[in-house]
Amino acid sequence: MTRMNRRHFFRQAGTAGIGAVAAGALAAPAIAQESPKLTWRMTSSFTKNTDILWAASTDIAQSVKEATDGNFTIHTFAAGEIVPGLQAADAVSNGTVEMAHTCSYYYIGKDPTFALGTSVPFGLNARQTNSWFSIGGGNDLLNEFLGTYNLYALPAGNTGAQMGGWFRKEINTIDDLKGLKMRIAGLAGQVMTKLGVTPQQIAGGDVYAALEKGTIDATEFVGPYDDQKLGFVKVAKYYYYPAWWEGGPAVHAFFNRDKFNNLPKSYQRILKDACANANMNMLARYDASNAKALRQLVSEGAVLKAFNQQILDASFAAAQETYAELTAKNAAFKKIYDSQQAFKKDAYLWAQIADYTYDTFMMIQQRNGKL
Repeated sequence: MTRMNRRHFFRQAGTAGIGAVAAGALAAPAIAQESPKLTWRMTSSFTKNTDILWAASTDIAQSVKEATDGNFTIHTFAAGEIVPGLQAADAVSNGTVEMAHTCSYYYIGKDPTFALGTSVPFGLNARQTNSWFSIGGGNDLLNEFLGTYNLYALPAGNTGAQMGGWFRKEINTIDDLKGLKMRIAGLAGQVMTKLGVTPQQIAGGDVYAALEKGTIDATEFVGPYDDQKLGFVKVAKYYYYPAWWEGGPAVHAFFNRDKFNNLPKSYQRILKDACANANMNMLARYDASNAKALRQLVSEGAVLKAFNQQILDASFAAAQETYAELTAKNAAFKKIYDSQQAFKKDAYLWAQIADYTYDTFMMIQQRNGKL
């Protein structure tokens, strides 16, 4: 390279270097805008001793932290640490916290339409619930409704079909339900009222004390894993199944809608992915934990009892009556309910062909000790 050519090369290189530095300086603010430092608070409707329910909150927070290299931090708070468990959605709506992990049906006192965000009597199972929310348009319809409360929701958990609860006495006929004070959440309370039950809305962390003191005669909660941890078998030994009111209840992450909409698109996507991961993990954890817990409960004195056909038929009829009343007077409820009903008809058409036949055969093998 000649002396002149070398001089020209270094002059060109120097100019390019200056350009690169300038470009980097210009790019830095843009990157900072796309990945701002944020700290949010998430309140849960659940206590830490119900660790599978609680874990969904920490799963979301950890996923977001890792995906943003620590730029987006979410601090998690159990029920009662900021607000009581049944006030989580209110705290999000009014901006006390940015988000919550809760069940939509806790808020049916505002509008029964909230029940459709979690589970309704004789509704969808867990697999169908996930499909309806993600593919069937269910979550879009829910968010259309929630928008009037400045809320936005993403599925962030499912327990699978739940147990029918703990009772101090046997429930053999419809008459045995009359006058019963039962902790039961969501729309099921309205249905149970038609059967003579007095429903009670009590946060999970307060249920044991209410049952022990006789404030209530029965309670439903989730299933063997949580129920064993909460010690219900010590105060009510009859353990009924199934919870016809919770065939596959969803738990949601609720966001303050304004706060969510103001996030960078990349952060919105990260939150959606984090919630989807938590949604999958919760159901997997329950499926992996319930059988062992059920054996333990039986060894501790739990008496397993199935609701008989008379009770199931009467409950189904009461549920249909409740839906007819609600759809006649509540347009928001009707819009979402009609969508879920249409989805349910096809879902159970398919479920009874392959899944039901396969599962039934395999359950028989399990009972015969061949697995």
